[in-house]
Amino acid sequence: MRRTTNLSPISLEQPTGLVLLNMGGPDSLSAVRPFLYNLFADRDLIRLPAGALLQKPFAFLISTLRAPKVKLNYASIGGKSPLLDWTTRQAAGTARELGEQVKPFVAMRYWRPRAAECLKRMKQEGIEQAVILSMYPHYTSATTGSSLKDFTSAAAHIYPELRYIVIGEWFDWPAYLDALANRVREGLEKFHELVRSEIPILFSAHALPQKLIDEGDPYLEHVLCTARGVMDRLGDRPWKLGFQSRSGPVQWMAPDTLDVLEQLAAERAPGALIVPVSFVSDHIETLQEIDFEMRMHAEKIGLPRFERIPSLNDHPDFLQALAGLVRHHLENP
Repeated sequence: MRRTTNLSPISLEQPTGLVLLNMGGPDSLSAVRPFLYNLFADRDLIRLPAGALLQKPFAFLISTLRAPKVKLNYASIGGKSPLLDWTTRQAAGTARELGEQVKPFVAMRYWRPRAAECLKRMKQEGIEQAVILSMYPHYTSATTGSSLKDFTSAAAHIYPELRYIVIGEWFDWPAYLDALANRVREGLEKFHELVRSEIPILFSAHALPQKLIDEGDPYLEHVLCTARGVMDRLGDRPWKLGFQSRSGPVQWMAPDTLDVLEQLAAERAPGALIVPVSFVSDHIETLQEIDFEMRMHAEKIGLPRFERIPSLNDHPDFLQALAGLVRHHLENP
């Protein structure tokens, strides 16, 4: 997905903003409830059948009910989300790869810094052109679509003169697949060489309501394309796909990653290597849900070994992949 505000080309030889869009996360335990409120108030992410009038009351109720448990989860990983730290490092590292005229910025959807703050900074610094890069490799209207809508709306009100191009999906970008395959190879090194070739690769993606997929959202297709692209680089070995972070009384994408782990245990697999395929940096879903909850479940069901690959974070090959992606889109508008 590429989109620009006009036909004037963007050149990295001129001052250019590089804006990374991401979900955001609470920066303290006191921020957990308002963060959850912002999340559940977004009708692109969670749409109540009763209509928009009930969205904010629903968001207030569910964020109030969930906040105590979610606070405990964040307390277990240091009292805040590391997502802003990693996204800031990714933006700075990618900007360095692109050249001294490129200035890094971050715009989060549900917590600070929001798109409005990012745009005001660019305007104050006199940056007249930008590349907007979604940090969700796989497009879905619930994440990438919502973040782009939020940014473009803010830009129209705060900085309508800004020229920018949008990169909204990159699930099949070869250098990204190379970086992810490299992390899988590193993960496999944690297993004894006698069983390494038999260890199943378990890709775990964030679940969406099945209704979105049934209505034509390309997310599942994109995730499968990424998984197959990684496996093409790893050779012939067993792999599976599951979906995590399923909650609420709706039909979610299946199978649940926990159910896949149980299947592997029943098949007497020697272990499992988890690949968080829809997450490009460590945050609550990797550090708490996978590293703690899933690991405990794997031990409970008798799976001999449970490991997770290192996250992409600010690894040099991933930053180089993002820089190459930006150059590719600027050279092929």
